[in-house]
Amino acid sequence: MSDSERSVAASLQRVEDMLAIGQLPIRYAMAVDERDVDAWVELFVPEVRVGAAVGRDALRKNITPMLRKFYRSIHQIVGHRIEITDEEHATGSVYCRAEHEVGDRWVVMAIRYDDTYQKVDGQWCFARRKENHWYAADLTERPQQVDFDSWQPTPARPNLPRSATWQAFWDGVDISSISRHAVTK
Repeated sequence: MSDSERSVAASLQRVEDMLAIGQLPIRYAMAVDERDVDAWVELFVPEVRVGAAVGRDALRKNITPMLRKFYRSIHQIVGHRIEITDEEHATGSVYCRAEHEVGDRWVVMAIRYDDTYQKVDGQWCFARRKENHWYAADLTERPQQVDFDSWQPTPARPNLPRSATWQAFWDGVDISSISRHAVTK
């Protein structure tokens, strides 16, 4: 194979990898929304870590009770950045708007998933998925009214935005005219 052919083959493989990784978040969203736990756990590497436990069975035992905390859900994937590290590893961030029926409430969430991907037996999987929130609030609430979280029984401030660039941009700036809810480190 010539250098040119190798270059074309490598480019084609990269495109195929990007497309395969790009399907993971929508497959994840559909599996959650359809409560297809088997399809959902298959999206993760076989040795996925779940706290102190390891493996897809541990993941299944962890996610099933979580999915029973809300009846309906809609996860809308609205953007995905992918960076391929090498032939078997990549990272990415996925923007998502999720909606959940919880009793009489309709909780809307703005989420960014920070992902690590790994190719296992020729298939791209999630090696790690970290969920980060801007807010979680009932459809009838403004996020500011509930300190940006009315999803959890004990509200906690969402962890976004949190980047160094965010902090540097606003350092020393009086934001009182645009927000009463400053994000702190």
